[in-house]
Amino acid sequence: MTSRHARRSRIPFGLLLIALGVTVGAIAYLVDRADEGGAGPPTIPEARVSPDAKAGGPSGSPSPSPDPKAKLVIHGTGDVSLDPSYIPAFQTNGYGWAWSGLHGLFERDDLTIINHECPSTDVVAPLDKTFVFRCDPNALDEAREAGVDVANLANNHGFDQGPQGLLDSIRNIRRAGIVPVGAGTSQEKADAPAYIEVKGWKVAVVGVGEVTDPDSQVAVGDEIGTSVGHDFPRALAAIREAEANADLVIVVIHWGVELDTQPREYQVDEAHRMIDAGADMIFGSHAHRLQPMDTYQGKPVFYGLGNFVWPRFSAEGSVTAVAQVVVRPDGEISGHLLPATIVSDGHPVLN
Repeated sequence: MTSRHARRSRIPFGLLLIALGVTVGAIAYLVDRADEGGAGPPTIPEARVSPDAKAGGPSGSPSPSPDPKAKLVIHGTGDVSLDPSYIPAFQTNGYGWAWSGLHGLFERDDLTIINHECPSTDVVAPLDKTFVFRCDPNALDEAREAGVDVANLANNHGFDQGPQGLLDSIRNIRRAGIVPVGAGTSQEKADAPAYIEVKGWKVAVVGVGEVTDPDSQVAVGDEIGTSVGHDFPRALAAIREAEANADLVIVVIHWGVELDTQPREYQVDEAHRMIDAGADMIFGSHAHRLQPMDTYQGKPVFYGLGNFVWPRFSAEGSVTAVAQVVVRPDGEISGHLLPATIVSDGHPVLN
């Protein structure tokens, strides 16, 4: 059985009684698991990921998967906005417009991670800042249907509608069957890795938000907020925790300087330190420009994935790409960029 599709198996008549006993036990187990899921959906049809611990919540002590590992194909994107006031084309074309130029790429892979650059909430409590976003929670169902699995909230717009807007966004993302990461009701929960089981791998995703707007959005102690902020040791601690409890560690980081086309020296240093701490790949965002991919110790670093589902403000800002990482069963990792272009507002198309 793969994480994407399950096959039914027939039980010989001679083993019927044994099968019935196993089925009863399995049903009891699934009921217990559904009770643990809280307000989220108990079952996601054809779900490609299943969180081992709640995203944004305590990570527990999961162990690496004992199942045989298959090849993984993982995709990451830059900034995604599902705000109909920022991208009016959604009001005309629907939210499927955001994903229709990808030809099912995210549906065919094993894990897709986006940087979700706004709170998906009906809470209206805008902060006093230049750019304030609010995404439509109804757009999340289209994102999930298109293959989005994980949404990073550790960025400078996740808190745009205040703490209650952020909490509502986390709930709405979970309701849609997407795993939120990089935010929570406390520092511990905001920084906690999200654990996902897929094709024999236990994958940890760590959200890191170094760009803060305002500084008070970062979770400290028991405060609601986004992860890490300018306290880089917090990022390293989360990565070490993830590495100790998972087979594969993905870091999604919002960092750098807007309009830069190359990473700053400090970003290169931080990338190396994150990989030394246990990261296996890094998906970066925030610059609103596509930046190069590099490798360190055989691990791919995508310094800046640019805009993705975003308005087409300029030709430079509309050049983008999808990060693609292939993980072999023996652990060998390779990465490259799939070129794409934002051909019109909110509509990236693979080249």
